Amino acid sequence: MKTLPQTCEQCLEEFSTALEELVIYASRGEKTGYTETQSRDLITHFEVAHELALKVISKFFEKLKKGPFSGSRDATVEAFHAELIDDGKGWLDMIIDRIQYNPVYTIDTQSNFLENIRKRYIRLLERFERTMVKKLEE
Repeated sequence: MKTLPQTCEQCLEEFSTALEELVIYASRGEKTGYTETQSRDLITHFEVAHELALKVISKFFEKLKKGPFSGSRDATVEAFHAELIDDGKGWLDMIIDRIQYNPVYTIDTQSNFLENIRKRYIRLLERFERTMVKKLEE
């Protein structure tokens, strides 16, 4: 049986749920610190939320008959120009951190990545969510 493609609104709902889970998960370790497993899980929650945010961006532009984009960087730049995101550099930093965290690279970036997730990236994702809710209500 064929499934219908998701709408932008459905993708936003899915993203909002993942973001809520990320916020809850991030707050759990704030006071006690994170074990190695919890650190990896936090990164995984973040990566899911970020991927879903990129999916929302893609669906939004699809709705406007723009795209497709060759990658997350191009979609992020276009989202910045369309004022879906307000901190293009912060979003590009997210992409760079995800690439550098990849286990293929030998540099240890986990602690910096975790701090960026907790102190920067969650706020950026929350602002994106508010912006998209407003855009889709227009």
